[in-house]
Amino acid sequence: MADAAPRLHALVQQLLGAPFPVRVRAWDGSLAGPPDAPTLVVRNRRAVRRLLFKPGELGLARAWVSGDLDVEGDLYQALDLISGQVWQRDDDARTLTEALRDPGFRAAVRGLLRLAGPPLPPAPPREEVRRTTHLHTRRTDRRAISHHYDVGNDFYEIVLGPSMVYSCAYWESADSTLEDAQRDKLELVCRKLGLTPGQRLLDVGCGWGSMAIHAAREHGVSVVGITLSQEQAAYARKRVADAGLTDRVEIRVQDYRDVADGPYDAISSIGMAEHVGADKYLEYAGVLHSLLKPGGRLLNHQIARRPHHDETAYEVDEFIDAYVFPDGELAPLGSTVTQLERAGFEVRDVESIREHYALTLRRWVSRLEDDWRRAVRLTSAGRARVWRLYMAASALAFEQQRIGVNQVLAVRPPPSGASGLPLRSRTWN
Repeated sequence: MADAAPRLHALVQQLLGAPFPVRVRAWDGSLAGPPDAPTLVVRNRRAVRRLLFKPGELGLARAWVSGDLDVEGDLYQALDLISGQVWQRDDDARTLTEALRDPGFRAAVRGLLRLAGPPLPPAPPREEVRRTTHLHTRRTDRRAISHHYDVGNDFYEIVLGPSMVYSCAYWESADSTLEDAQRDKLELVCRKLGLTPGQRLLDVGCGWGSMAIHAAREHGVSVVGITLSQEQAAYARKRVADAGLTDRVEIRVQDYRDVADGPYDAISSIGMAEHVGADKYLEYAGVLHSLLKPGGRLLNHQIARRPHHDETAYEVDEFIDAYVFPDGELAPLGSTVTQLERAGFEVRDVESIREHYALTLRRWVSRLEDDWRRAVRLTSAGRARVWRLYMAASALAFEQQRIGVNQVLAVRPPPSGASGLPLRSRTWN
């Protein structure tokens, strides 16, 4: 008798103590739940075992990456509905100890155990990397960066498009092209930094070289771009050579802590500081401060989380830490500004571009879905599923103000105290 889906749907509702707002299709072909909702496809009993062994985000991620779970219908809607039940903040949800005092909760767990059946939960998918501590040494940072960025340049070309910019674009409108929006972001950074011909720019976390090439070609500066990814560096060097800019752009595989050829007139750090870590952030800010000439500008483009609990603490996301950005940590904006100021910077401008990242991520998801088979061939089915889930869930997080992204412009004050910025600095010249 095909009844796995009704049983599963009822048990999940009993476990949550609330309606489960998505439809469920189980391995026996049965269906249960709201008929107009997106469908959560539970392909086998192994998915249930994964969720029982690791309730919440990590269990769902393991089942998704391994292909034990899938979604039919609108992925964004499904994630939005499920997140309201699963990804609750700790202070809004019962602890497991409290939940186990509830006879109904215990009965639901026993029912799910019977439905899941033996044996013990399988090993995590091979795409998973686990960290027990966030050391942020040169070696561990290099390994973490390699896990994320050395997936294959061809794969990133599918997701990012010709611009090869892996950070939030800057949209004139939702109808703009991704390439135009990324060009506008690079130009915005250059204008905030006040770049002029002959200056030296350090691009920290240079990726595939897009910022370095744009700044050298459009603003006549000399650029040193640094990355910890060998694949990125090789790709960026080829792009620099193809653009005829080898006399003005140097790409290095180098840790920011090892740069010793300052001073620079300006520093850009776009989507890199999330990798630095709480314990190393003041050191990061201090190193960049020491590499700038007096009066030089820093543009720090960084994702931030909303403050709660300890407002200075950094936050680690289980799924992202295990599959996407090992050792990545998000801090509130206020903590970032404080650390920059402690290092000696004067923070002159903060611009939130949260909505822009949601638009960017949705475009990346569309590009991945449109070329799905090739993406799987270039990496693996699990890796492609990681990126699809990560980017779609992140788009919702930006839209719902659970995370944000900010461009912080800071200056290393000269002895005179003159910042060098125009009186109306939002003109960025």
